[in-house]
Amino acid sequence: MDWSTVLANIPPQARETDVCTQFVPYLLEALGFGAMERAGEFATGAGSDCVDFAARKNTADDVFLFTKNAPFLMVEVKGRATGAGSPINLTEGSVQYVRTREQLKRYLLAPNSKSVYWGIITNATHIQLFRHHGRVVIPATKCIEITSENIEAVISNIKKLIEYTIRSLSVCVYNNKGGVGKTTTTINLAATLATQKKKVLLVDFDSQRDLTTSLGLQPNNIKLSECLKNRALDIRSTIVPYKLVQKASKVYHIFDVIPADLGMEAFTQDTQARVQKASARLRDLLKPFINEYDYILIDCPTQWVFFSQSGLYASDAVLIPTRHDDLSSLRNAARVVQEFVPKVKELRQDGGPISLPIFFNGSPSGGRSIDLARGEIEQIIREGKTASNFNLAPYFFPKIKPGDENKTVFNLPDYAVVSSSAFARVPAVLKNKKIHEYYLALAREYFLND
Repeated sequence: MDWSTVLANIPPQARETDVCTQFVPYLLEALGFGAMERAGEFATGAGSDCVDFAARKNTADDVFLFTKNAPFLMVEVKGRATGAGSPINLTEGSVQYVRTREQLKRYLLAPNSKSVYWGIITNATHIQLFRHHGRVVIPATKCIEITSENIEAVISNIKKLIEYTIRSLSVCVYNNKGGVGKTTTTINLAATLATQKKKVLLVDFDSQRDLTTSLGLQPNNIKLSECLKNRALDIRSTIVPYKLVQKASKVYHIFDVIPADLGMEAFTQDTQARVQKASARLRDLLKPFINEYDYILIDCPTQWVFFSQSGLYASDAVLIPTRHDDLSSLRNAARVVQEFVPKVKELRQDGGPISLPIFFNGSPSGGRSIDLARGEIEQIIREGKTASNFNLAPYFFPKIKPGDENKTVFNLPDYAVVSSSAFARVPAVLKNKKIHEYYLALAREYFLND
């Protein structure tokens, strides 16, 4: 395909209809979707919402153009300019980019889109690929400016990505503040996902080994700290299954764990310097598992050190627990969103990871303390805008929409059995029905689109 000619034929002031007819058909063809495998104006099932294009490979008895069943890819199209001739800027971070990204996200989370794995936004000047996993939409590439010199390589890379679907979502549970329940959240979220028939791998990447101890596990002969330094070792050999023994001696395999080990305590700056690829090493180690598990959950230490940097680098998304009565936890959550995640994005250069909205871990449903926390969050948002023009609102008040100032923060209520269950080496959600309901609500809020 002569992409230079394709781009040359698209006017600089092309409207959306021009991009839809003069660019997207060639794009979809290059991605492997023929004329009978794509359809325009696909109804997402959310009111009158329609995405511009949807596509899926045909099967012997199902031609997508006719049935529009179970789409695999969606494309949301914008023009290069509005009808009035004003340029449409899809540069990452621009107002129009954010609106278009959120529009695609809304389409991907709609009722008719559960089968959709990939989404694209483009105006024939910029293009970006996103991956859809449950309730999470994550970048699979950066937002790239298209030129005649790079377009072939850009589309070839997108084609390669969509042909290699990834089963797992990797999530780092992190806040740069202790006492917010990161380990408790990780364990109980994992067990809850397991009750929903999801296959889960936990990674204890904290030298204090709280997660490993809480589950009563011991490392295998081959340990995680050794795999970090020695590429000849098999990371699979570190996995320890967490099993629950119930009455009548029935044994249930709940999830798998890569335990922390004592060797991690000995990691000095000199040791870390000898880890090939530094903070990117954990991500490489976990690659063999991305098509074996539905979720990979990573528990990290509080401080912004090698282990936490590695956890974020290895993740698709960062889940940030806070406490409503802990000002420092709220301000450090803002620091994670505003400072640490962008640092990792800059290193990775693939659009990830993303920050998920914060939640309150162990708080009442309302009252004066919640009002005080909400007021503090409003101040944090204002400071972010003033200091660096960074909009923190979606990460603290994700339900706010134009015309709807809904400042609800998801709340995971406190309950005594959560802490006491650690002594029994059993996740609280497996012992108490009410706790399971709480964590299932958390899983559905952030991850499960059932």
